[in-house]
Amino acid sequence: MKQDMIVILDLGSTENTVLARAIRALGVYSEIYPHDITAAELKALPNVKGVIINGGPNHVIDGVDIDVLPEVYEAGFPVMAAGHDKARCEVKLPQLTDDVEAIKNAVKSFVFDTCKAEANWNMTNFVNDQIELIRRQVGDKKVLLALSGGVDSSVVAALLLKAIGNNLVCVHVNHGLMRKGESEAVIEVFKNQLNANLVYVDATDRFLSKLENVADPEQKRKIIGGEFIRVFEEEARKLNGIDFLGQGTIYPDIVESVPKRQRW
Repeated sequence: MKQDMIVILDLGSTENTVLARAIRALGVYSEIYPHDITAAELKALPNVKGVIINGGPNHVIDGVDIDVLPEVYEAGFPVMAAGHDKARCEVKLPQLTDDVEAIKNAVKSFVFDTCKAEANWNMTNFVNDQIELIRRQVGDKKVLLALSGGVDSSVVAALLLKAIGNNLVCVHVNHGLMRKGESEAVIEVFKNQLNANLVYVDATDRFLSKLENVADPEQKRKIIGGEFIRVFEEEARKLNGIDFLGQGTIYPDIVESVPKRQRW
């Protein structure tokens, strides 16, 4: 792993992603984790140089004032707190705003002087690190990915191809509601240019028949989502030896998908 990392623990802040963006703007990688992460889980993360506890208005859940686990302070990492007066660390800041430049100035000394983090976060290092992580986790097993042609799944597909090559199986479902030429572009780029193991499913008639005479947008969304899952599952059952399901998504979706016990 090439990138040093500052971990942000969410203690009810509405500006976690802004803080992460500010730290990355300093050239240091940063990720957001739930407030109740354990010391063992923290130590298992790669290249952690320091921890920032980020407090805010959403620190009360079901009438209980949440806090980080006491063991976090004993995990061996420098700790800073923002907007959390009860924090058991020496460095404390007021609650952060959405001003990236102000946040950069507020955390710069902690990140570089206290944590000794190196400004080694860049896209080349990031891509190489992700490829290394994928290879470690997947090994010689197979991954199945729903490739829509959008940015999220396309980026994941490209990373997986670099990491595991033909052990990636992509399924592209044309539901008849694509932009003009989009399915053709997916086939051209991933099958013809990148030599991906791509399964193309033209389910246009199937989807359009389900949507016939349906006017409500929300009902349409549910029909499309439900039918896509059924088509994808049908294709998955035709394949053998699939061990992993890949997913292309944006970072806020990852934050929101944390189990209920860890939500803020």
